[in-house]
Amino acid sequence: MKSTKFTLMMLAVASLFVYSRCGSGGGNGAGAIGNSSAAEKVYVAPGELDEYYEFFSGGFSGQVTVHGLPSGRLLKTIPVFSVDGEKGYGFNEETKPLLMTTFGFVPWDDSHHPKLSQTNGEHDGKYLFINGNNTPRIARIDLTTFETTEIIQIPNSAGSHASPYPTQNTEYLVAATRFSVPIPQKDVTIDSYKEDFKGTFTFISGGQEPGKMDIAFQIVAPGYDYDLAHSGKGVSHGWTFFTSYNVEQANTLKEKNASQRDKDYIAAVNWKKAEEYLAQGKFHEWPAEYYHNYYNDKTHSATATKMNGVKVLIPSECPGLVYYLPTPKSPHGVDVNPTGEFIVASGKLSADLTVHSFKKMLAAIEEEKFDEVIDGIPVLNFDAVLAGTVSSGGLGPLHTEFDGRGNGYTSFFISSEVVKWNLETFEVVDRIPSYYSIGHLSIPGGGSMKPWENGKYLIAMNKITKDRYLPTGPELAHSAQLYDISGDKMELLLDFPTMGEPHYAQGILASKIIEQQVKFFPLEENEHEHKTLTETETKVVRNGNEVHIYATMIRSHFAPDNIEGIKVGDKVFWHVTNLEQDWDVPHGLAVMGAQNAELLIMPGQTETLVWEPLSEGIFPFYCSDFCSALHQEMQGYVRVSAKGSDTKLKWGLGDEIFEE
Repeated sequence: MKSTKFTLMMLAVASLFVYSRCGSGGGNGAGAIGNSSAAEKVYVAPGELDEYYEFFSGGFSGQVTVHGLPSGRLLKTIPVFSVDGEKGYGFNEETKPLLMTTFGFVPWDDSHHPKLSQTNGEHDGKYLFINGNNTPRIARIDLTTFETTEIIQIPNSAGSHASPYPTQNTEYLVAATRFSVPIPQKDVTIDSYKEDFKGTFTFISGGQEPGKMDIAFQIVAPGYDYDLAHSGKGVSHGWTFFTSYNVEQANTLKEKNASQRDKDYIAAVNWKKAEEYLAQGKFHEWPAEYYHNYYNDKTHSATATKMNGVKVLIPSECPGLVYYLPTPKSPHGVDVNPTGEFIVASGKLSADLTVHSFKKMLAAIEEEKFDEVIDGIPVLNFDAVLAGTVSSGGLGPLHTEFDGRGNGYTSFFISSEVVKWNLETFEVVDRIPSYYSIGHLSIPGGGSMKPWENGKYLIAMNKITKDRYLPTGPELAHSAQLYDISGDKMELLLDFPTMGEPHYAQGILASKIIEQQVKFFPLEENEHEHKTLTETETKVVRNGNEVHIYATMIRSHFAPDNIEGIKVGDKVFWHVTNLEQDWDVPHGLAVMGAQNAELLIMPGQTETLVWEPLSEGIFPFYCSDFCSALHQEMQGYVRVSAKGSDTKLKWGLGDEIFEE
């Protein structure tokens, strides 16, 4: 009997082991068998299209990645704040100006929060904005081309983390100083933090007007660390909310010294009141230098313009401009539900969620329920603005998204889970694990007044992925996880890797974007200074030690494809026009020994590569983007002669040879 029991027990253990291995996805494809219904929900058949675009921040890559949902497939990487060898972004002469700042050419940043433009509180599919956290900047991506077309630098700021959260009609993009610094900057001792360091809230206009982004105004605030933001909507339209930490104003060992008090603040900024003060002239003109960079799709070129001066409002001179809402210490995200009534922010080390009421906030302001006033900013009584508390049982609440059906979904970093709760009762109604150390959440449309399809999917962006993917050395792939939230219970459907480190993502129905796609640039509209619209116009021109090559490309040759007379020490400008007028026929130009990158030129576009040959010889160039069956034959040669030689400038295609 004992032997039989032991045998049965071992069989049970073996069964459990086999079952767990089948569900583990351990490299043998067996994981899909354990949850075939989930696989069916994310399957997009060959030739079919995803329902949604989902735009992910690339974090420390400085880029944006575009995935399709529900498949999770990577569709495109959009270079924004970092140079990109694939597309020549930041290497070619046309896009270099986009990366100019008052610090010089800055070819990297830390991109965190992609935000879609809005009209009437709904995502309109026109533009995507994203912040650069390190060198404070905000970029516009045009969703007709999926290319970066505008970047504005933010002065009087250090660490643009609380950005670029747009207002209800994209009247403004907002930003705040994560790291308070002396404003204007000056040489002071660091331990003078409390006396000399200040924060700023920045409001940028021109969000719906390409090429018109500018610093509308800034508000000076106490020197706290302002972490994240969300603009109001519906009843709270006209306000923007920023979380802060370090109200202790510590300047060292902040993990301890910035956590002494029970509460930090949400800064509630009344930007409509700011507009009134601006109209009344109650602002200061402060000197400030910053760059506004704009890429024009007609000239296929960017310009960098240095701007000077900003309008500054000071809360002590402008009553009703800013209020502080106490919130449990060290809050991270602040989120506003689709009606605009609830403002959710909680301490990162808390077990509960704190929900503030906009209606109660207005009443507290009217009744002057102030605990104190800091630099002209009233601190509202905590209980007076509290709508309710969600007792969750989790730990480490960070971010909340909404499904449009009256539910909030909050990420809990420490307990690695998503908690679903009801906006009327503040009760938890469901919870599900994430893998692991979850950060941001995204419900397509969840940050707007109208979540798409009332919340069909939720994406979790996680910081750690041990055992989720094949190992890749000391650093593992970063993780996104797709959940079905259409029913009462959440269901994990899919894991897929993303460019690291993903912070936030926003999604939109593909139908809002598909029909407006630019397929090619009409040659007749090409206004590039160095365009060449036919092969008969191609030429090579010397001006001292500068040589300008005006070339074209079309399946499957360059014109010209043989060039002689280049000399060591010359600075060679390749101005190349892609003559194709068909969708998805880019061409590339790569030159052996070029010290930058290729050009990747869209149909109808002109781009410029600078090449400075360092030695004599014959240098091949070729098309680096597959274009036709004769792609390999799309190549040419450049002869480089010694400096001071009498080799004549000569170029040609086939039997046609031209000389200078």
